[in-house]
Amino acid sequence: MQNYKELKVWAKAHQLTLFVYQVSKGYPKDEMYSLTSQLRRAASSIPANIAEGCGKNSRSDLANFLNIALGSANETEYFLLLSKDLGYLADAEHVKINEAINEIKAMLISLINKVRTVKT
Repeated sequence: MQNYKELKVWAKAHQLTLFVYQVSKGYPKDEMYSLTSQLRRAASSIPANIAEGCGKNSRSDLANFLNIALGSANETEYFLLLSKDLGYLADAEHVKINEAINEIKAMLISLINKVRTVKT
């Protein structure tokens, strides 16, 4: 349907994922198969679902995958809050990454609305 790499929201989600991988390297080893893994999967699911939706043939499919990406953004937001509350993520890092997530969520909502309202 379109090239996902041309979407600003995909680029921002990709950068968020890279940042999540970077900060989660410092998480305790006993979190490797729990919080670290869940956080990384949730974050990487955002740009992955945007990409998958762009490869579909219908606007309704694209909107569905964008909705899944939005759900993953909310999941990522929670895991980062949990990370902060457990002391794995500094307050300043949390503020920075939370702002990025909120921007991505707003962009996804806007794109979902656009995809649903554009007539072909």
